[in-house]
Amino acid sequence: MPSEPAVIAAPVSIPAARAPELSIVVPTLNERDNIVPLIREIDSVLDGVDWEIVFVDDDSRDGTADLVREIGRGDPRVRCVQRLGRRGLSTACIEGLLASSAPYVAVTDADMQHDERLLPSMLAALKSEPYDLVIGSRYVAGGSSFEWNKRRAQISGLATRLSRLICKADIADPMSGFFMMRRDTFEAAMRRLSGQGFKILLDLLASSPTPVRFKELPYEFRPRQHGESKLDSMVAWEFGMLIADKLVGHVVPVRFALFAFIGCIGVVVHLIVLWTTLTFAQTSFVLAQTVAVVVATTSNFLLNNFFTYRDQRLKGMRILRGLVSFYVICSVGAVANIDVASYVFQARPSWWLAGIAGALVGSVWNYAVSSVFTWKRR
Repeated sequence: MPSEPAVIAAPVSIPAARAPELSIVVPTLNERDNIVPLIREIDSVLDGVDWEIVFVDDDSRDGTADLVREIGRGDPRVRCVQRLGRRGLSTACIEGLLASSAPYVAVTDADMQHDERLLPSMLAALKSEPYDLVIGSRYVAGGSSFEWNKRRAQISGLATRLSRLICKADIADPMSGFFMMRRDTFEAAMRRLSGQGFKILLDLLASSPTPVRFKELPYEFRPRQHGESKLDSMVAWEFGMLIADKLVGHVVPVRFALFAFIGCIGVVVHLIVLWTTLTFAQTSFVLAQTVAVVVATTSNFLLNNFFTYRDQRLKGMRILRGLVSFYVICSVGAVANIDVASYVFQARPSWWLAGIAGALVGSVWNYAVSSVFTWKRR
């Protein structure tokens, strides 16, 4: 007979199962060493509260999801949502919140940098006062960060100032990743959420259809105990995409806007190369135009790979295959551009209107098809 799977002892004592009053969502990526200490800390501070904790793991390679499931077999308050083929703190939090059931929901990190001792005060404020959201803040009186280096402090300050462009509430720490809210507050905003980036609180504040009643409670942001920080250039890209999505996403998809902007840069590159080739190399126009098209298309591909599709960036040999597919797609887009422009010009002899119509059709074709074939999600 097959042996039963090993069940690790629960890190805390388990009361009789009841419906949770509070769901705590924790996104994870390679946080195995922090799981047990975090559960113990939450259990110790939430004595008398019926809670559940939902770990949303982005397919960690260190066995984080396996450990959570082992603990969950002994403690039904601990659950794991494992995601395959996609990553992102905001989307992880959204999926965890959707998978929870309690009337009050909290979000915290697994890195033990947030002060879980604040959770009871957050819950008490939501239950006894007219607030929709309670935020753990580093920037109100009594709150602080551990000794960040100067560069990280400057980046945090800049991000906070930029968040004012889309944040509807005057919050001291809109970049906080530690907060608690009523479930109906989340449900009112959830269909408007962009899911971009790593700051779900900022997304919630910008997506709420009505002003959010909030309270900020101070806490000390602690140094990481285990694992490595996830902050990198990708995080900056995602933050920028979130800001842009909230500013113009209701008009045109942000990724398409960036793709089109790079296309405009490509036009400039094309003209510069064409003029340079004709002036200095003194080649035929056909050869100069061909060189200009190749250089501009290559430039567009590299810029889109670095900026527009930074989260799906092609590397190694995949760059060469992607470039070839981009050439093919853009050549078809060029034909569509010319055909549509010619049709419009025949119907209404306006060169600028025909040119815009052709460029628009070509851009939409290039964007839509390259999204599927050149930068398809793995």
